[in-house]
Amino acid sequence: MMNKEISLPSIVFFGTPEFASYCLNALLNAKFKVLSVVTVPDRKAGRGKKLTSSAVKKVAESYGISILQPTNLKSPEFISQLIDLKAEAFVVVAFRMLPKIIWSHPKLGTINLHASLLPNYRGAAPINWVLINGEQKTGITTFLIDNNIDSGSILLKKEVLIELTENAGTLHDKLLYYGAPLLIQTIKGVKSGKIKPIKQDILKLESKAPKLTNENTRLDWGSNLKLLKNKIKGLSPYPGAWSFFENNGITERFKILKAEIVFEKHIHPLNQILIKKDQIYITNAQGYLNCLEIQLPNKKRMSAKILLNGYKFTSDARVL
Repeated sequence: MMNKEISLPSIVFFGTPEFASYCLNALLNAKFKVLSVVTVPDRKAGRGKKLTSSAVKKVAESYGISILQPTNLKSPEFISQLIDLKAEAFVVVAFRMLPKIIWSHPKLGTINLHASLLPNYRGAAPINWVLINGEQKTGITTFLIDNNIDSGSILLKKEVLIELTENAGTLHDKLLYYGAPLLIQTIKGVKSGKIKPIKQDILKLESKAPKLTNENTRLDWGSNLKLLKNKIKGLSPYPGAWSFFENNGITERFKILKAEIVFEKHIHPLNQILIKKDQIYITNAQGYLNCLEIQLPNKKRMSAKILLNGYKFTSDARVL
């Protein structure tokens, strides 16, 4: 006798960025019944301050799915709209923290996809911080949302190795490849009852993934070369590891988006900018940081060689 196939549950999808839009697209291609999409209100962006929709909204519009863009997640009107949809599950990928009145409503719960191996790297920027901290592996976790950030019972995990050449952009794309299938498998497993939630064992010693800020994305030139390179990889291509530099008596801010380590003894002052054969070196106690890609204020990112075609560093230029 053939096993009866479990029907796909009806869902409401919550999300905003490209990572979430990829997952939404995968759910729709897998024939899930997405009753509505919840995303952030349109925002003004760019020099022209033109209203811009989120990546998730663009996908929803292409499929003709209803879209909710609340400014207040606790609004009675918004909560009423959600309840009236009668969804069996809510699915969250890269969205704001939901109030209990929302995440506790669906009978199958509210399922979240997070880009780390929980309980490590709970927080807003897990992809960045695993690279900044020099981890060799990361992964994807699905879990049921509860009162705290990324602390709910775990449903499924998928481990992913981090290549030495990885940066935040390439790791983001790799995790997309694994994340969407894991999310589909999770929702089906929760519906069928084959996946049982496992409570997270949080010891408060786990690595964290706090929101990226102006302060924690700045390069610390007192760090060793490996830490500097890891930070650059973990923040490239966005938002970019940054620093001030002084050149010809003028202090400016710049970003380093790609760099290599050169272990070599030298007699130069620390933090000095040296130009060697179309390469930009910054001196360090261990040797040099070879800056392969740089972005100056109001300029596009460019290779060191192209930058040096039109920009000159004085002999006493240094990073601050």
